[in-house]
Amino acid sequence: MLWFRRDLRLRDNPALNAAAAGGAGVLPLFVLDPALWGPAGPVRRAYLLRSLHALADTIGVPLHLRVGDPVREVREVAAELGATEVHCAADFGPYGSRRDGSVERALAADGRALLRTGSPYAVSPGRVRKSDGTPYRVYAPFFRAWAEQGWRAPAPAPREEVGWLQASGRDGDRWPDEPDLAGLCLPEVGEPAAQERWEAFTRDGLAGYGDERNRPDHAGTSGLSAALRWGEIHPRTLLAELAAPGRDRGGQERFRKELAWREFYADVLHHSPTSARTYLREELAGMQFDHGPLADERFAAWSTGRTGYPFVDAGMRQLLAEGWVHNRLRMVVASFLVKDLHLEWTQGARWFMRWLRDGDLASNQHGWQWVAGTGTDAAPYHRVFNPVLQGRTFDPDGDYVRRYVPELREVPGIAVHEPWLLPGGPPPGYLARVVDHHAERAVALQRYARATAKEPRET
Repeated sequence: MLWFRRDLRLRDNPALNAAAAGGAGVLPLFVLDPALWGPAGPVRRAYLLRSLHALADTIGVPLHLRVGDPVREVREVAAELGATEVHCAADFGPYGSRRDGSVERALAADGRALLRTGSPYAVSPGRVRKSDGTPYRVYAPFFRAWAEQGWRAPAPAPREEVGWLQASGRDGDRWPDEPDLAGLCLPEVGEPAAQERWEAFTRDGLAGYGDERNRPDHAGTSGLSAALRWGEIHPRTLLAELAAPGRDRGGQERFRKELAWREFYADVLHHSPTSARTYLREELAGMQFDHGPLADERFAAWSTGRTGYPFVDAGMRQLLAEGWVHNRLRMVVASFLVKDLHLEWTQGARWFMRWLRDGDLASNQHGWQWVAGTGTDAAPYHRVFNPVLQGRTFDPDGDYVRRYVPELREVPGIAVHEPWLLPGGPPPGYLARVVDHHAERAVALQRYARATAKEPRET
Protein backbone atom coordinates (compact mmCIF):
# COMPACT_ATOMS: atom_id res chain seq x y z
CA MET A 1 0.00 0.00 0.00
CA LEU A 2 1.38 3.39 -1.01
CA TRP A 3 0.14 6.51 0.75
CA PHE A 4 0.67 9.46 -1.59
CA ARG A 5 1.09 12.95 -0.10
CA ARG A 6 3.60 15.40 -1.62
CA ASP A 7 4.96 12.89 -4.16
CA LEU A 8 2.33 12.84 -6.91
CA ARG A 9 4.48 11.11 -9.52
CA LEU A 10 5.81 7.69 -10.54
CA ARG A 11 9.33 8.59 -11.74
CA ASP A 12 12.12 8.92 -9.16
CA ASN A 13 9.85 7.77 -6.34
CA PRO A 14 11.74 5.65 -3.77
CA ALA A 15 8.58 5.01 -1.75
CA LEU A 16 6.93 3.45 -4.81
CA ASN A 17 9.95 1.20 -5.33
CA ALA A 18 9.80 0.08 -1.71
CA ALA A 19 6.07 -0.62 -1.94
CA ALA A 20 6.43 -2.58 -5.17
CA ALA A 21 9.41 -4.62 -3.99
CA GLY A 22 7.26 -7.26 -2.34
CA GLY A 23 5.56 -8.13 -5.61
CA ALA A 24 2.11 -8.43 -4.03
CA GLY A 25 0.57 -5.38 -5.70
CA VAL A 26 0.21 -1.78 -4.55
CA LEU A 27 -2.94 0.08 -3.53
CA PRO A 28 -2.58 3.83 -4.31
CA LEU A 29 -4.12 5.78 -1.44
CA PHE A 30 -4.64 9.50 -0.89
CA VAL A 31 -6.21 10.84 2.28
CA LEU A 32 -7.84 14.24 2.05
CA ASP A 33 -6.97 15.53 5.49
CA PRO A 34 -9.37 18.22 6.81
CA ALA A 35 -6.50 19.71 8.83
CA LEU A 36 -4.78 20.59 5.53
CA TRP A 37 -7.75 20.90 3.19
CA GLY A 38 -9.61 23.32 5.47
CA PRO A 39 -6.99 26.12 5.56
CA ALA A 40 -6.10 25.75 1.86
CA GLY A 41 -7.51 28.36 -0.47
CA PRO A 42 -9.42 27.54 -3.67
CA VAL A 43 -6.31 27.70 -5.84
CA ARG A 44 -4.35 25.03 -3.96
CA ARG A 45 -7.46 22.87 -3.66
CA ALA A 46 -8.08 23.02 -7.39
CA TYR A 47 -4.43 22.35 -8.22
CA LEU A 48 -4.31 19.36 -5.87
CA LEU A 49 -7.49 17.80 -7.25
CA ARG A 50 -6.27 18.16 -10.83
CA SER A 51 -2.88 16.72 -9.92
CA LEU A 52 -4.50 13.71 -8.23
CA HIS A 53 -6.61 13.02 -11.31
CA ALA A 54 -3.49 13.32 -13.47
CA LEU A 55 -1.71 10.83 -11.21
CA ALA A 56 -4.62 8.38 -11.49
CA ASP A 57 -4.48 8.68 -15.28
CA THR A 58 -0.77 7.87 -15.21
CA ILE A 59 -1.27 4.90 -12.90
CA GLY A 60 -4.17 3.54 -14.91
CA VAL A 61 -6.43 2.75 -11.95
CA PRO A 62 -8.42 5.10 -9.69
CA LEU A 63 -6.75 6.45 -6.60
CA HIS A 64 -8.41 5.20 -3.45
CA LEU A 65 -9.54 8.45 -1.83
CA ARG A 66 -10.45 8.75 1.83
CA VAL A 67 -11.57 11.92 3.56
CA GLY A 68 -10.85 12.28 7.25
CA ASP A 69 -8.21 11.94 9.94
CA PRO A 70 -5.29 9.98 8.43
CA VAL A 71 -4.78 8.09 11.69
CA ARG A 72 -8.21 6.52 11.28
CA GLU A 73 -8.35 6.32 7.49
CA VAL A 74 -4.91 4.81 6.84
CA ARG A 75 -5.39 2.29 9.63
CA GLU A 76 -8.79 1.26 8.29
CA VAL A 77 -7.67 0.89 4.67
CA ALA A 78 -4.62 -1.14 5.70
CA ALA A 79 -6.87 -3.46 7.70
CA GLU A 80 -9.34 -3.88 4.84
CA LEU A 81 -6.52 -4.64 2.43
CA GLY A 82 -4.71 -6.93 4.84
CA ALA A 83 -1.52 -4.93 4.25
CA THR A 84 1.32 -5.43 6.70
CA GLU A 85 3.19 -2.37 5.42
CA VAL A 86 2.14 1.16 4.49
CA HIS A 87 4.75 3.00 2.43
CA CYS A 88 5.19 6.75 2.09
CA ALA A 89 7.82 9.45 1.72
CA ALA A 90 8.94 11.14 4.93
CA ASP A 91 7.30 14.44 5.82
CA PHE A 92 9.47 16.91 7.72
CA GLY A 93 6.88 19.64 8.24
CA PRO A 94 5.65 20.35 11.79
CA TYR A 95 2.18 18.95 11.24
CA GLY A 96 3.22 16.18 8.87
CA SER A 97 5.83 14.73 11.20
CA ARG A 98 3.35 14.71 14.11
CA ARG A 99 0.67 13.11 11.93
CA ASP A 100 3.02 10.40 10.69
CA GLY A 101 4.08 9.59 14.23
CA SER A 102 0.44 9.11 15.20
CA VAL A 103 -0.26 6.95 12.13
CA GLU A 104 2.84 4.87 12.86
CA ARG A 105 1.70 4.16 16.41
CA ALA A 106 -1.83 3.30 15.31
CA LEU A 107 -0.56 0.85 12.70
CA ALA A 108 1.91 -0.68 15.13
CA ALA A 109 -0.97 -1.43 17.49
CA ASP A 110 -2.40 -3.64 14.72
CA GLY A 111 0.92 -5.30 13.95
CA ARG A 112 1.51 -3.22 10.83
CA ALA A 113 4.33 -0.83 9.90
CA LEU A 114 4.59 2.65 8.42
CA LEU A 115 7.74 2.70 6.28
CA ARG A 116 9.13 6.05 5.17
CA THR A 117 11.41 6.05 2.11
CA GLY A 118 12.73 9.23 0.56
CA SER A 119 11.43 12.76 1.06
CA PRO A 120 10.43 15.79 -1.04
CA TYR A 121 14.03 17.04 -0.86
CA ALA A 122 17.36 16.17 -2.44
CA VAL A 123 18.91 16.30 1.04
CA SER A 124 16.46 15.63 3.83
CA PRO A 125 16.13 18.34 6.50
CA GLY A 126 18.41 17.74 9.47
CA ARG A 127 21.25 16.14 7.51
CA VAL A 128 23.25 19.30 6.76
CA ARG A 129 24.86 20.64 9.92
CA LYS A 130 27.84 22.68 11.04
CA SER A 131 30.97 20.97 12.29
CA ASP A 132 29.70 21.35 15.86
CA GLY A 133 26.44 19.60 15.00
CA THR A 134 24.23 22.68 15.11
CA PRO A 135 21.98 23.71 12.20
CA TYR A 136 22.67 26.56 9.82
CA ARG A 137 20.72 29.80 10.11
CA VAL A 138 22.34 31.59 7.15
CA TYR A 139 21.89 30.49 3.54
CA ALA A 140 25.41 30.93 2.05
CA PRO A 141 27.25 28.52 4.38
CA PHE A 142 24.28 26.15 4.23
CA PHE A 143 24.52 26.07 0.44
CA ARG A 144 28.22 25.26 0.53
CA ALA A 145 27.69 22.44 3.02
CA TRP A 146 24.60 21.19 1.15
CA ALA A 147 26.49 21.05 -2.14
CA GLU A 148 29.42 19.30 -0.46
CA GLN A 149 27.06 16.80 1.21
CA GLY A 150 25.63 15.85 -2.17
CA TRP A 151 22.58 13.72 -2.89
CA ARG A 152 21.65 10.33 -4.23
CA ALA A 153 21.04 9.70 -7.90
CA PRO A 154 17.39 9.61 -9.00
CA ALA A 155 15.61 6.45 -8.00
CA PRO A 156 15.31 3.96 -10.87
CA ALA A 157 12.00 2.59 -12.05
CA PRO A 158 10.71 -0.37 -10.01
CA ARG A 159 12.40 -3.65 -10.96
CA GLU A 160 9.10 -5.33 -11.63
CA GLU A 161 5.99 -3.86 -13.25
CA VAL A 162 3.82 -2.38 -10.51
CA GLY A 163 0.66 -4.35 -9.96
CA TRP A 164 -1.74 -1.57 -9.02
CA LEU A 165 -4.66 -2.69 -6.89
CA GLN A 166 -8.16 -1.37 -6.36
CA ALA A 167 -9.66 -1.54 -2.90
CA SER A 168 -12.00 -4.45 -2.29
CA GLY A 169 -13.45 -3.23 1.02
CA ARG A 170 -15.32 0.00 1.64
CA ASP A 171 -15.56 2.24 -1.39
CA GLY A 172 -13.46 5.36 -1.41
CA ASP A 173 -15.04 8.61 -0.37
CA ARG A 174 -16.64 10.97 -2.86
CA TRP A 175 -14.21 13.31 -4.57
CA PRO A 176 -14.92 16.93 -3.68
CA ASP A 177 -15.99 19.28 -6.42
CA GLU A 178 -13.30 21.53 -7.81
CA PRO A 179 -13.58 25.06 -6.40
CA ASP A 180 -14.83 27.84 -8.63
CA LEU A 181 -11.73 29.83 -9.52
CA ALA A 182 -13.74 32.75 -10.93
CA GLY A 183 -11.64 33.10 -14.05
CA LEU A 184 -8.25 32.35 -12.48
CA CYS A 185 -6.21 30.25 -14.88
CA LEU A 186 -4.07 27.32 -13.77
CA PRO A 187 -1.39 25.75 -15.96
CA GLU A 188 -1.38 22.10 -16.97
CA VAL A 189 -0.74 19.95 -13.91
CA GLY A 190 0.62 16.48 -13.22
CA GLU A 191 3.85 14.60 -13.78
CA PRO A 192 3.84 14.61 -17.61
CA ALA A 193 3.23 18.38 -17.68
CA ALA A 194 6.03 18.97 -15.17
CA GLN A 195 8.45 16.89 -17.20
CA GLU A 196 7.53 18.73 -20.40
CA ARG A 197 7.97 22.08 -18.65
CA TRP A 198 11.41 21.06 -17.38
CA GLU A 199 12.53 19.84 -20.79
CA ALA A 200 11.41 23.10 -22.40
CA PHE A 201 13.22 25.14 -19.78
CA THR A 202 16.50 23.25 -20.12
CA ARG A 203 16.28 23.66 -23.89
CA ASP A 204 15.19 27.30 -24.07
CA GLY A 205 15.68 28.98 -20.70
CA LEU A 206 18.47 27.49 -18.62
CA ALA A 207 21.37 29.16 -20.40
CA GLY A 208 19.99 32.63 -19.71
CA TYR A 209 18.51 31.88 -16.30
CA GLY A 210 21.17 33.77 -14.36
CA ASP A 211 20.12 37.03 -16.01
CA GLU A 212 16.49 36.36 -16.82
CA ARG A 213 15.27 34.99 -13.48
CA ASN A 214 14.83 38.52 -12.09
CA ARG A 215 12.83 39.84 -15.04
CA PRO A 216 9.09 39.40 -14.45
CA ASP A 217 8.42 40.94 -17.87
CA HIS A 218 10.11 37.90 -19.46
CA ALA A 219 9.34 34.17 -19.22
CA GLY A 220 12.72 33.55 -17.62
CA THR A 221 11.91 31.05 -14.86
CA SER A 222 11.24 27.32 -14.98
CA GLY A 223 7.62 27.55 -13.82
CA LEU A 224 8.17 24.42 -11.71
CA SER A 225 7.52 25.73 -8.21
CA ALA A 226 4.05 24.19 -7.92
CA ALA A 227 5.25 20.90 -9.46
CA LEU A 228 8.03 20.74 -6.85
CA ARG A 229 5.63 21.63 -4.05
CA TRP A 230 3.30 18.74 -4.96
CA GLY A 231 6.07 16.35 -5.91
CA GLU A 232 5.08 16.03 -9.57
CA ILE A 233 8.82 16.17 -10.19
CA HIS A 234 11.64 15.65 -7.68
CA PRO A 235 14.52 18.11 -7.15
CA ARG A 236 16.94 15.21 -7.33
CA THR A 237 15.80 14.62 -10.92
CA LEU A 238 16.51 18.24 -11.78
CA LEU A 239 19.90 18.26 -10.04
CA ALA A 240 20.99 15.13 -11.90
CA GLU A 241 20.07 16.65 -15.26
CA LEU A 242 21.76 19.94 -14.36
CA ALA A 243 24.98 17.96 -13.94
CA ALA A 244 24.69 16.42 -17.41
CA PRO A 245 27.44 17.31 -19.91
CA GLY A 246 26.77 20.34 -22.05
CA ARG A 247 24.70 22.32 -19.56
CA ASP A 248 25.45 26.04 -19.40
CA ARG A 249 27.56 26.60 -16.31
CA GLY A 250 26.10 29.97 -15.36
CA GLY A 251 22.45 29.01 -15.61
CA GLN A 252 23.10 25.59 -14.13
CA GLU A 253 24.75 26.92 -10.97
CA ARG A 254 22.19 29.68 -10.45
CA PHE A 255 19.30 27.25 -10.75
CA ARG A 256 20.95 24.84 -8.34
CA LYS A 257 21.26 27.67 -5.81
CA GLU A 258 17.56 28.40 -6.14
CA LEU A 259 16.73 24.76 -5.45
CA ALA A 260 18.97 25.01 -2.39
CA TRP A 261 16.89 27.91 -1.01
CA ARG A 262 13.91 25.56 -0.90
CA GLU A 263 15.96 22.97 0.98
CA PHE A 264 17.42 25.59 3.32
CA TYR A 265 14.03 26.86 4.41
CA ALA A 266 12.78 23.30 4.95
CA ASP A 267 15.82 22.68 7.14
CA VAL A 268 15.23 25.87 9.15
CA LEU A 269 11.59 24.92 9.73
CA HIS A 270 12.58 21.39 10.70
CA HIS A 271 14.87 22.67 13.44
CA SER A 272 12.55 25.54 14.48
CA PRO A 273 9.00 24.29 13.84
CA THR A 274 7.37 27.19 15.71
CA SER A 275 8.86 29.60 13.14
CA ALA A 276 5.96 28.74 10.86
CA ARG A 277 3.84 31.05 12.99
CA THR A 278 6.26 32.97 15.21
CA TYR A 279 9.44 34.99 14.82
CA LEU A 280 12.69 33.17 14.15
CA ARG A 281 14.48 36.21 15.59
CA GLU A 282 12.60 36.43 18.86
CA GLU A 283 13.98 39.86 19.72
CA LEU A 284 11.82 41.34 16.95
CA ALA A 285 8.58 39.89 18.28
CA GLY A 286 7.94 43.23 19.97
CA MET A 287 8.21 45.18 16.71
CA GLN A 288 5.61 47.95 16.41
CA PHE A 289 3.01 47.45 13.66
CA ASP A 290 -0.09 49.42 12.75
CA HIS A 291 -3.62 48.32 13.63
CA GLY A 292 -7.11 49.71 13.28
CA PRO A 293 -9.38 50.86 10.43
CA LEU A 294 -6.64 52.65 8.45
CA ALA A 295 -4.36 49.62 8.66
CA ASP A 296 -7.23 47.42 7.48
CA GLU A 297 -7.87 49.73 4.53
CA ARG A 298 -4.22 49.61 3.57
CA PHE A 299 -4.14 45.82 3.75
CA ALA A 300 -7.19 45.69 1.50
CA ALA A 301 -5.49 48.01 -0.98
CA TRP A 302 -2.33 45.89 -0.94
CA SER A 303 -4.11 42.54 -1.25
CA THR A 304 -6.13 43.65 -4.28
CA GLY A 305 -3.37 45.58 -6.06
CA ARG A 306 -4.64 49.11 -5.43
CA THR A 307 -1.71 50.79 -3.65
CA GLY A 308 -0.92 53.33 -6.35
CA TYR A 309 2.55 51.81 -6.84
CA PRO A 310 2.35 50.05 -10.22
CA PHE A 311 5.02 47.39 -9.67
CA VAL A 312 3.42 46.36 -6.36
CA ASP A 313 -0.06 46.41 -7.84
CA ALA A 314 0.98 44.31 -10.82
CA GLY A 315 2.45 41.67 -8.53
CA MET A 316 -0.63 41.43 -6.35
CA ARG A 317 -2.92 41.28 -9.36
CA GLN A 318 -0.80 38.54 -10.92
CA LEU A 319 -1.27 36.56 -7.71
CA LEU A 320 -5.05 36.87 -7.94
CA ALA A 321 -5.12 36.17 -11.68
CA GLU A 322 -2.80 33.15 -11.77
CA GLY A 323 -2.31 31.83 -8.24
CA TRP A 324 1.38 32.54 -8.71
CA VAL A 325 3.65 35.56 -8.64
CA HIS A 326 7.22 36.08 -9.80
CA ASN A 327 9.81 35.77 -7.01
CA ARG A 328 11.17 39.30 -7.53
CA LEU A 329 7.66 40.59 -6.93
CA ARG A 330 7.21 38.37 -3.88
CA MET A 331 10.08 40.24 -2.25
CA VAL A 332 8.92 43.67 -3.40
CA VAL A 333 5.30 43.31 -2.29
CA ALA A 334 6.36 41.75 1.01
CA SER A 335 8.72 44.61 1.74
CA PHE A 336 5.98 47.09 0.85
CA LEU A 337 3.47 45.50 3.23
CA VAL A 338 5.88 45.32 6.17
CA LYS A 339 8.08 48.38 5.69
CA ASP A 340 5.84 50.86 3.84
CA LEU A 341 2.44 49.95 5.27
CA HIS A 342 3.84 48.78 8.66
CA LEU A 343 1.70 45.65 8.78
CA GLU A 344 2.90 42.41 10.32
CA TRP A 345 4.49 39.85 8.02
CA THR A 346 2.12 37.14 9.24
CA GLN A 347 -0.81 38.91 7.52
CA GLY A 348 0.93 38.80 4.16
CA ALA A 349 2.12 35.23 4.66
CA ARG A 350 -1.46 34.08 5.29
CA TRP A 351 -2.70 35.89 2.17
CA PHE A 352 -0.01 34.27 0.06
CA MET A 353 -0.78 30.81 1.43
CA ARG A 354 -4.43 31.35 0.57
CA TRP A 355 -3.77 32.25 -3.07
CA LEU A 356 -0.51 30.58 -4.14
CA ARG A 357 -0.77 27.35 -6.06
CA ASP A 358 2.82 26.61 -4.97
CA GLY A 359 2.10 27.59 -1.35
CA ASP A 360 4.74 25.76 0.67
CA LEU A 361 4.83 26.41 4.41
CA ALA A 362 8.61 26.47 4.82
CA SER A 363 9.40 28.55 1.74
CA ASN A 364 6.50 30.95 2.18
CA GLN A 365 6.86 31.67 5.88
CA HIS A 366 10.64 31.98 5.81
CA GLY A 367 10.62 33.98 2.61
CA TRP A 368 8.37 36.45 4.39
CA GLN A 369 10.54 36.43 7.49
CA TRP A 370 13.64 37.04 5.35
CA VAL A 371 12.06 40.16 3.87
CA ALA A 372 10.63 41.29 7.20
CA GLY A 373 14.03 41.03 8.84
CA THR A 374 12.79 38.54 11.42
CA GLY A 375 14.31 35.43 9.87
CA THR A 376 17.53 34.13 8.36
CA ASP A 377 18.86 37.22 6.57
CA ALA A 378 22.37 38.07 7.75
CA ALA A 379 21.66 41.83 7.39
CA PRO A 380 17.94 41.87 7.96
CA TYR A 381 16.22 45.13 8.66
CA HIS A 382 18.31 47.63 6.67
CA ARG A 383 16.94 46.34 3.35
CA VAL A 384 13.85 48.27 2.25
CA PHE A 385 12.85 47.67 -1.36
CA ASN A 386 12.04 50.84 -3.28
CA PRO A 387 9.01 49.86 -5.38
CA VAL A 388 9.75 52.46 -8.07
CA LEU A 389 13.44 51.61 -8.49
CA GLN A 390 12.64 47.90 -8.45
CA GLY A 391 10.17 48.40 -11.26
CA ARG A 392 12.51 50.56 -13.31
CA THR A 393 15.32 48.02 -12.88
CA PHE A 394 13.51 44.74 -13.46
CA ASP A 395 10.67 45.90 -15.74
CA PRO A 396 12.51 48.59 -17.69
CA ASP A 397 10.00 48.82 -20.53
CA GLY A 398 6.96 48.59 -18.26
CA ASP A 399 5.62 45.50 -20.03
CA TYR A 400 4.98 43.57 -16.82
CA VAL A 401 2.99 46.38 -15.24
CA ARG A 402 0.89 46.96 -18.37
CA ARG A 403 0.12 43.23 -18.54
CA TYR A 404 -1.60 43.23 -15.14
CA VAL A 405 -2.70 46.83 -14.58
CA PRO A 406 -5.01 47.72 -17.48
CA GLU A 407 -5.49 51.29 -16.25
CA LEU A 408 -1.87 51.95 -17.23
CA ARG A 409 -1.72 50.19 -20.59
CA GLU A 410 -1.60 53.43 -22.54
CA VAL A 411 1.31 54.84 -20.51
CA PRO A 412 4.47 54.49 -22.58
CA GLY A 413 7.76 52.93 -21.51
CA ILE A 414 9.32 53.30 -18.11
CA ALA A 415 7.00 56.17 -17.18
CA VAL A 416 4.49 53.52 -16.18
CA HIS A 417 6.34 53.11 -12.87
CA GLU A 418 5.74 56.74 -11.83
CA PRO A 419 2.34 57.70 -13.24
CA TRP A 420 1.95 60.51 -10.70
CA LEU A 421 4.67 62.39 -12.61
CA LEU A 422 2.72 62.35 -15.89
CA PRO A 423 1.23 65.63 -17.10
CA GLY A 424 -2.21 65.66 -15.58
CA GLY A 425 -1.35 62.87 -13.14
CA PRO A 426 -2.23 59.17 -13.35
CA PRO A 427 -4.73 57.98 -15.97
CA PRO A 428 -8.40 57.95 -14.95
CA GLY A 429 -9.23 54.96 -12.80
CA TYR A 430 -5.78 54.49 -11.32
CA LEU A 431 -5.56 55.29 -7.61
CA ALA A 432 -3.31 57.71 -5.78
CA ARG A 433 -0.47 56.29 -3.71
CA VAL A 434 -1.62 55.03 -0.32
CA VAL A 435 1.63 56.16 1.32
CA ASP A 436 4.84 58.01 0.49
CA HIS A 437 7.62 55.44 0.23
CA HIS A 438 10.46 57.69 1.38
CA ALA A 439 8.60 58.86 4.47
CA GLU A 440 7.48 55.35 5.44
CA ARG A 441 10.96 53.94 4.91
CA ALA A 442 12.27 56.30 7.57
CA VAL A 443 9.48 55.23 9.93
CA ALA A 444 10.31 51.56 9.33
CA LEU A 445 13.99 52.05 10.08
CA GLN A 446 13.18 53.90 13.28
CA ARG A 447 10.89 51.11 14.44
CA TYR A 448 13.44 48.43 13.65
CA ALA A 449 16.10 50.43 15.45
CA ARG A 450 13.94 50.60 18.57
CA ALA A 451 13.14 46.88 18.40
CA THR A 452 16.80 45.95 18.07
CA ALA A 453 18.18 48.78 20.24
CA LYS A 454 20.32 49.95 17.32
CA GLU A 455 20.61 53.21 15.47
CA PRO A 456 19.11 53.23 11.97
CA ARG A 457 21.35 53.74 8.98
CA GLU A 458 20.89 54.53 5.31
CA THR A 459 21.47 51.92 2.62
